[in-house]
Amino acid sequence: MSRLFAGTPWDRPPTCDRCGRPESECSCPPPAPEVKRIPPDQQTARLMTERRAKGKLVTVIAGLDAEGNNLDELGARLKTACGTGGTVKDGRIELQGDRLQAAERALQAIGYKTRAGRG
Repeated sequence: MSRLFAGTPWDRPPTCDRCGRPESECSCPPPAPEVKRIPPDQQTARLMTERRAKGKLVTVIAGLDAEGNNLDELGARLKTACGTGGTVKDGRIELQGDRLQAAERALQAIGYKTRAGRG
């Protein structure tokens, strides 16, 4: 990309908007990309229970956009609200045990619409 006045007496090196120094000397960190979050009331969380290979029950929260939500933070809030352990895998939140009703109440308190079922 060439500058408008490149090679003329009015040619000035491009400067940083934050520190005012020439871009070649600027040490400002690159701007962080803005993450677009989807409000909870515009989303429906699908809750279900699954049985694992050794017979243990797991509550799964799916259907939430990984780009529009901070699933790690939401998973931590749900684990605290349900009093259990869990993880975030493949865009799904998994809670240990049959925590369907507790997870549904916690999600509704945050503002999510929910649809529960047994898997």
